[in-house]
Amino acid sequence: MTERQKGTLCVFLAAVLYSIGGLCIKLIPWNGMSINGGRTAIALVVIGGYLLLTRHRPRMNRWILLGALAVCGTNILFAVANKMTTAANTIVLQFTAPIFVLLFTVALFHKKPKRLDLITCGVVFGGILFFFLDSLSLGGGLGNLLALLSGVSYAGVFLLNDMPDSDPISSVFWGDVISAVAGLPFIVQETDFTLRTMTSLVVLGVFQVALAYILMCIGLRTTPAVTASLVSGIEPVLNPILVAVFYGEHMGPFALAGAVIVIGAVVLYNVLRARQETRELQETEESFYHQRS
Repeated sequence: MTERQKGTLCVFLAAVLYSIGGLCIKLIPWNGMSINGGRTAIALVVIGGYLLLTRHRPRMNRWILLGALAVCGTNILFAVANKMTTAANTIVLQFTAPIFVLLFTVALFHKKPKRLDLITCGVVFGGILFFFLDSLSLGGGLGNLLALLSGVSYAGVFLLNDMPDSDPISSVFWGDVISAVAGLPFIVQETDFTLRTMTSLVVLGVFQVALAYILMCIGLRTTPAVTASLVSGIEPVLNPILVAVFYGEHMGPFALAGAVIVIGAVVLYNVLRARQETRELQETEESFYHQRS
């Protein structure tokens, strides 16, 4: 396998591991803060071992700290939202992160949006409205809002990891430290420590948080952004399927329509944008070649 193929495989495996989050969170009868505190505390052991094995000392600077806060916010909002709305709603609304990356880029770096950017934002936010139409009759409006905010926070993770002198794995490590400390007061109030509860918590910590983050960090080193985005699209599809099969939770009709719109728009946007960037790069190279000639 080439390095690129290995990277793509790592991204795919990370997305599959991420997708078990909805089911495991549903199986644990704790509140979202307790679950997130417990899973990140377990994840710290695995990530700490990985850092020791690779001799990578956790670093700290302003970008890493902001990245850690974004990681922490994403983890907490995702876990809490899963307890307040369906797992499918939570993961699909978090999947809007690329759109918020675009909006942040426009707002913070004053990058003029292209026509494709504006159309995609309009379509995605139109799809988001379908989730809240479902919540009017089924409840879970606050959970949907928190899930959407987890997408905003997740967008911050991507942006901050691209900043100068950033270090993604250090941000993940410190983000999990903050999450574990924040969740500790909630964990001590829990009373259910059955085998199913603890097994689900360990699976979350070891596989869905630690191993998935490590694989994603490794994979993104050699995987083009568009390929990573397309491969990661397996997560919002597989997540609700696992919950439906093993937990019996299903999406409402409006939410299902919204999921198709959001996932389809985000994936199509990444494909079209990649084609545009490739075309622009080719035109730049041709122009440079003609000037040299």
